[in-house]
Amino acid sequence: MKVLWGLSALLLCLNRANAQTDPLIEAHPVEVYNQTSAILSCKLTDPPSAVKGHYWMRNGKVIESSKHNSPTLYTEHTLAKIDSHSGGLYECVFLSEPEVKTTIEVKTAPHVSAYKRSEHGNEKDKGVLVCVSYGYPLPTDWKWYKLEGEDKTAITNGTDRYEIKSTPNRTTLTIDDLDIAMDIGDYICYGTSEVGSTSDKVHLRVRSRLAALWPFLGIVAEVIILVSIIFIYEKRRKPDEINDDDDSGSAPLKSNANTDYKNKDVRQRNSN
Repeated sequence: MKVLWGLSALLLCLNRANAQTDPLIEAHPVEVYNQTSAILSCKLTDPPSAVKGHYWMRNGKVIESSKHNSPTLYTEHTLAKIDSHSGGLYECVFLSEPEVKTTIEVKTAPHVSAYKRSEHGNEKDKGVLVCVSYGYPLPTDWKWYKLEGEDKTAITNGTDRYEIKSTPNRTTLTIDDLDIAMDIGDYICYGTSEVGSTSDKVHLRVRSRLAALWPFLGIVAEVIILVSIIFIYEKRRKPDEINDDDDSGSAPLKSNANTDYKNKDVRQRNSN
């Protein structure tokens, strides 16, 4: 029994010793709502060896400006401007043997934007509207609405002529058999994450199936007008040219007649 108690006491002491020597970094996740800036901080206790420096990473990439060759056990990283590009997984890394690091989540409301502010489609064809999102975390839920004046009408996936396909960073609304009277207008896409939701608007224009023929018909009309102008010009020009030809042909005939008359007169005089 004494041996067992002794072994138990030894194991307990070893566990306490390991617990005391395990490095610990004190850090807290950051959720950004209406903040314009934030400060991330890490405090290391019980490092496994002397610390030679520290730096920060974001989404697996080193932030070069954060590198410091300092033996301090505390480090900060300032987010001077909070936007959709500020969110992500940040890591503070202490240069010891081995390295010690921990992860801090910076969560921001998603940034949702229309891939194109205005989309065009032909009547009876398909219309495709797309919205994308940036930030961390990305939306877990997407919704589409059609604006009807001041009201919004929810669009349900798989109903009527609508199909919605979504991934965390993208959503696509497909409208079959476009109708000029029904489908022209503004559509809103909403992206919602655990932090909040944002939206953007897309305007859909629907053109008549004959719209593609208008450029061709315009060219044909221009050709017809040009040919008509040439025809009318030639028609008016021909009588003037005929009159000029008549005038130029009569002069030689008159001149020949005078010459014959003079020759005859000369012969008569010689005979006398």
